[in-house]
Amino acid sequence: KINNKKLILFKGVYKMATAIFFASSTGNSEEIANKISAALNDIQVFDLAGTKIEKINEYDKLILGSSTWGDGELNDDWEDAWSDFCKLDLSNKTIALFGLGDQESYSDEFCSAMGILYEQVAKSTAKVIGFTSVDGYYHDSSKAQIDDKFVGLAIDEDNQSDLTDERITNWIDNIKGDIL
Repeated sequence: KINNKKLILFKGVYKMATAIFFASSTGNSEEIANKISAALNDIQVFDLAGTKIEKINEYDKLILGSSTWGDGELNDDWEDAWSDFCKLDLSNKTIALFGLGDQESYSDEFCSAMGILYEQVAKSTAKVIGFTSVDGYYHDSSKAQIDDKFVGLAIDEDNQSDLTDERITNWIDNIKGDIL
């Protein structure tokens, strides 16, 4: 341990165990990332607006988050880092995802940015954890939905903010054993 942070020896290099990487335009994704961090004993949080995407290489367990923009698109900071993100070796990593969206105004693309992240992560041999039920949501469609599950934690701060803390708590209970 260094500064109370767990280090993992991987391929001859010590890596930090877990970190959150997110992009936020309005501050909602940052708020969710910080809530998740606090629930996981204050793991490191990195805003892609000020962090090189290659920083992901230093961690073996990741939580990646993004809000959805436009017609189901990634946040601008994810877009800016996307080509470099797609080149990262995510094999042997454990990855959980969270996404934010608006079910009312963008019912046909709710949390689709999380689905875009999932599609890229799924191409690797990473272990993806943290799927959640679509029960309690009222969207029409989403790139982040496979059958009756979201590929991660889906948050709607615009219409269901009263459910956010409970959703985070339940999700953390589900992933804690694999992500810490």
